[in-house]
Amino acid sequence: MGNGASQKGQKSHDLVSCDTLERHLGDSRWRILDTRFDLFDADAGEKAYRKSHIPGALYAHLDRDLAGPPGGDRGRHPLPDPETWQATAGRWGIGPGTRVVVYDDAGGAIAARLWWMLRWSGHPHAALLDGGWNSWNAGGRPLEAGTERVETTDFRAEIQSGWIADTGDTAAALAAGELVLDARAAARYRGEVEPIDSKAGHIPGAVNVPFSDNLDDDGRFRSPQQLRQLYQEKLGGRPAAETISMCGSGVTACHNLLAMSVAGLGAGRLYAGSWSAWISDPKRPVSPGQD
Repeated sequence: MGNGASQKGQKSHDLVSCDTLERHLGDSRWRILDTRFDLFDADAGEKAYRKSHIPGALYAHLDRDLAGPPGGDRGRHPLPDPETWQATAGRWGIGPGTRVVVYDDAGGAIAARLWWMLRWSGHPHAALLDGGWNSWNAGGRPLEAGTERVETTDFRAEIQSGWIADTGDTAAALAAGELVLDARAAARYRGEVEPIDSKAGHIPGAVNVPFSDNLDDDGRFRSPQQLRQLYQEKLGGRPAAETISMCGSGVTACHNLLAMSVAGLGAGRLYAGSWSAWISDPKRPVSPGQD
């Protein structure tokens, strides 16, 4: 994955500023994807997009476009099969040299999933809009309403091997003393609340790194140096490439993978099914509280 910047305060090519994106509005070599989504109202994000979005942006729906059919050990948001994903990316007009910028209104919580999927499918030119929709709006920048259309391309996914962990891989990694990072909010990790899944708690041995810790008070990513310090403390000397990242359903876990990439640490595997897949079998162990 992408490398972090070396200069103090500079962020990596995994992120794009609002100023940079505004300069490229209308550039046919750039594609903008709006991923706003509400887990409790699946239509809300698309309605918001139609009301107002960044000029030229297409809409990417978490359930329809960024996930396959849910169920059982696949979890709530399993990855789509490669053929379906290729067709989706092609419908967005993404070609080999297309620069893709993704955004949402939740600090990148959803958009990071699309960033990761593009990288996973061999498309290196993907970045997240730092600060997202909220920063764009705060700057009084151009907006459009309605929907956008582009010419379809023949997107060919080159799926990167070794980027995904399933439930068995995750259990084996923990048994071997390897690190699993859980991106959910601390209260969900501790089992104090569980607004989405059928069981509260966390996988025994998993370490909590809430994805919100990656952001500053303005909703932008912390500097590479700050992120490096955060994750090196969690990694405890382990290489980032040997970790597994998870969350509730494999979405916000991508935010932590992005943060480690911005930090210049590389990144490990995504447990795509995550907590929702782990608890599909009642025999699997669950921990409340802090490990």
